[in-house]
Order: sequence, then structure tokens, then C-alpha cells
Amino acid sequence: MTRDSRKKPIPIYTTLGDWSALLVFPHIFDPTGEWIGWVSPDRKVFDVDGVFVGRLSDEPRILRRRIIEGDLLRREVPPHPGRIRPPATVPLPPMMAELPFEIIDVLEDEPERLHTTDTGEFKEDLD
Repeated sequence: MTRDSRKKPIPIYTTLGDWSALLVFPHIFDPTGEWIGWVSPDRKVFDVDGVFVGRLSDEPRILRRRIIEGDLLRREVPPHPGRIRPPATVPLPPMMAELPFEIIDVLEDEPERLHTTDTGEFKEDLD
């Protein structure tokens, strides 16, 4: 990635061609502009808690193996980038290759893995 392309918003699509996230390197935002994760320089995707979610493919999609063996990789979370104002339109998605059975599209099959900072399975409920 060149220095200029790192700040240009890049839509992340699902296998069905839906726009489900936006990459403003290194941060990933949902279509409403809320921060949901980030990408390391080696294209590994982590949620807002620093838990490994998958890898960013060339299309771009967020993919991972269906079965994860061992503990999930964790990284230190970067500072919260705040909310962004997403674009009104994004380019049409490229043709997506079919995925083998052992690979899943995270944004399509497990979108709850990329959640905002105020939600997620490890957050405490308010009583």
C-alpha cells in the first residue's frame, strides 16, 4: 500500500457482493461509521478487543478458516479512532471467487465477530 492509499477509504465486501465494512488503514468501520476492528500490516484482522478475526483478502473480503485450532491470536488494541462519516456510495464489488468449504467469509457468516466497542460477547450487561 502506498502512503496515499492508506488514507483512502476501501470498501470491504461479502461474498454475495454486499458492502459491509470500510477500511481506512488501519481501522475498519461498519457502514454507519462506527469502529469495529483494525488490520495489521500483514493483513490480519482484529476486533476492537484485539482478538483475531481473519485475514483481509485481495478482493477485499475478511476470510478465515472455519475451524480455528488453538487459542485465538490477540494483539494490543490501537487507540480508538472515533467515528467517521462513510461515503454515500461505494464502487460495485468485484467478482468474488467461490470459497472452499474450510474457509468462511467473516462478514457474511459471523458478522458478530466484528462489533463496536460498546457491544460484544465479553461486555458486561447493565442491570
